[in-house]
Amino acid sequence: MTEVTATSSTNSASKPNAATTGLTANYELFLSLLTTQVTHQDPLDPLDSAEYTNQLVQYSAVEQSIQTNSYLEDLLASFESSRASSYVSYLGEEVTASGATTMLRDGNANWQYSVQERAGGRVEVRNALGAVVYGEDVSLTAGKGSWAWNGTTNGGGTAPEGAYTLSFEVFDAAGNAERVTTEITGVVDKVNMGETSASLKIGDVEVPVTSVTSVRTPS
Repeated sequence: MTEVTATSSTNSASKPNAATTGLTANYELFLSLLTTQVTHQDPLDPLDSAEYTNQLVQYSAVEQSIQTNSYLEDLLASFESSRASSYVSYLGEEVTASGATTMLRDGNANWQYSVQERAGGRVEVRNALGAVVYGEDVSLTAGKGSWAWNGTTNGGGTAPEGAYTLSFEVFDAAGNAERVTTEITGVVDKVNMGETSASLKIGDVEVPVTSVTSVRTPS
């Protein structure tokens, strides 16, 4: 089941609304004071024309601010709608993204990795609580590669389906630690819309849209 949820769009929409409310209140108060002032002015000592003109300019500025805020609200609503539509296109697509956490499904979990130098050491798989459920010694060839896990635990059992995180601790021939970067691949079944960003859900794994490196339609 695919799904799109908005987590905080209400907050962003309320900001211009609150500003408009404040401006409108000031506008109405200003208009009331100006009208009262003109109505009750002394005919023998009328309001100075320059001062009156200045107050009208202020009145016009407040009115324009209200109109501008209204335009901004419409623009924000249009932007949010466009942003949501663009992210909906991820649903059902297979994405590859930077990250070390992926789903174990049907006894299969896969990661892609990249390392600059040939290196050897240890690889470990941790569950959602951070506990190591599997580990083994590895030897990595320089460049890109992949590593798969069938869900078997160090205790000889089978790990339940869910999200698992991979980590490498490897060293080159000189004994220097080598950094290994990882990517995960999966089909998006949910999109979470935030106030300033969005994330994709692949099972229990949440992936920021900014970490996506490629998208393709599953074969």
